[in-house]
Amino acid sequence: MGSPPSDSSGPSSWSDQPPGPGRPAGPYGPRHGAGPPGPEYPGYGAGPPRLGGRWRRLFAGILDIVIVGIISSPFTYESFNTVWDTRKGVFVQIPVQHTLLASVVGFLYYWLLTAFWDGRTVGKKLFGLRVTDISGRRVGVGQAAIRELVAWVLYATCCLGWINLAFILFTGRKQAIHDMAAKTVVVDS
Repeated sequence: MGSPPSDSSGPSSWSDQPPGPGRPAGPYGPRHGAGPPGPEYPGYGAGPPRLGGRWRRLFAGILDIVIVGIISSPFTYESFNTVWDTRKGVFVQIPVQHTLLASVVGFLYYWLLTAFWDGRTVGKKLFGLRVTDISGRRVGVGQAAIRELVAWVLYATCCLGWINLAFILFTGRKQAIHDMAAKTVVVDS
C-alpha cells in the first residue's frame, strides 16, 4: 500500500493545510500551531501565547517613549555653539540638541530590557505583553539588538518609522518591519 496520489489542487505547503490531526491551528496560523507543553514554551502552558493586541501595543509604546524621554532628558538639553557667520560678519549662537546621546539611551533601554527582562519593557510589562521569537521562545540578545537597530534606523529616516508601525495593521502576525527583520512577534504574557 502506497500513499495516495497527490492532488495538484490541494494544499501546496504546510501553511496552506487546514488544521486537523497533527496540524493544530495556533495563534500564528496552521504553520505555527500549538506546540507541546514543555521547555520550548516555558511559562506558556500548551503552546505559544496569543498575539498581543494592537491597542495595548500602542499604549505600551507611548508609555515607553515617555520613560525614554524622562531618562534621556539630561542629554537633550539645548546648548549653544558660537560660530562666525561670514555673510553677516558677526558671531552668532546656534542651538544644538544632543539627540545622538538621547538616541543611544533609547536604543539601550529597548534593547537591554527586551533581551534581559524576558522580552519586556516597562510598558509591555504593564500592558501584559512580551516579545518572543516567531515560535514563542524567549528572544535572544542578538535578535533583540537587530529588532531595535532596524526600528531606530527606520524612526530616524523621515516617515519610515510610521510606515514601520503601520505594518502591524496589515500583517497576519501583527509584525512591524523591525519584527520581521528580527523574526519576532509581540504576544500576551
